[in-house]
Amino acid sequence: MSATATRNVGIPAGSLAVKPPAHPTYDLKGVIQLALSEDAGDRGDVTCKATIPVEMEVEAHFLAKEDGIVAGIALAEMVFNEVDPSLKVEWYRKDGDTVHKGLQFGKVHGRAHSIVVAERVVLNFMQRMSGIATLTKAMADAAHPAYILETRKTAPGLRLVETRTLEEVNQVLHYASTTKTSLSRIMLDNMVVPLSNGDVDISMLKEAVDLIAGRFETEASGNVTLETVYKIGQSGVTYISSGALTHSVKALDISLKIDTELALEVGKRTKRA
Repeated sequence: MSATATRNVGIPAGSLAVKPPAHPTYDLKGVIQLALSEDAGDRGDVTCKATIPVEMEVEAHFLAKEDGIVAGIALAEMVFNEVDPSLKVEWYRKDGDTVHKGLQFGKVHGRAHSIVVAERVVLNFMQRMSGIATLTKAMADAAHPAYILETRKTAPGLRLVETRTLEEVNQVLHYASTTKTSLSRIMLDNMVVPLSNGDVDISMLKEAVDLIAGRFETEASGNVTLETVYKIGQSGVTYISSGALTHSVKALDISLKIDTELALEVGKRTKRA
């Protein structure tokens, strides 16, 4: 027995597990603090400071300015709490719900200065997240019975089951039939061929799916858009992944409108306006 092995005797296996590398998304509070610092630094909103009394309280409403799927509500609450724990937030919709143009789906009440400081960061997060959710829902509906995945590619260096031709599919199938393997899914990359008329040819993809014949899950990637995903989904493929869900997404238009009439009424009553 080696010296290294001797030192490890009696140590639970779980304690030897390698911890995942540090990544910003593991620390949402850190991401929020960074976003707030980048947006307002330690100055706050200078226009708000110059025009609105420090203790003025207001009510602001979240307004959907187009139809879509709302997302980022939980993160928005974290932002408001980070800026000012006294802010009171109320929602009429939850993450994943449909919103339509003109709908007020939430509100926040408290110090105007705090709401204005949080506003841009909250909307930056929510608009992008809601845009991704909206496109994902549309693509998922169109892709049925296939499923849409949140990632479009395997990690660099780990693409040994990515196939680009029917010959490579046959090679993988032969390997799996003659060798003990943990292979569970085959990626069919760029087998969707764009045509000059804007349509796509899925004949190679369908042939690959037929070759695999249910022995493994299948995942199609490449040339996947909202316009092409329905046809791809009819090929019999199990999953469809698309980078368009993140790199080409359009933010959902959401605004946070302060109820100015209420603010003025309260301000006059408290002699702050």
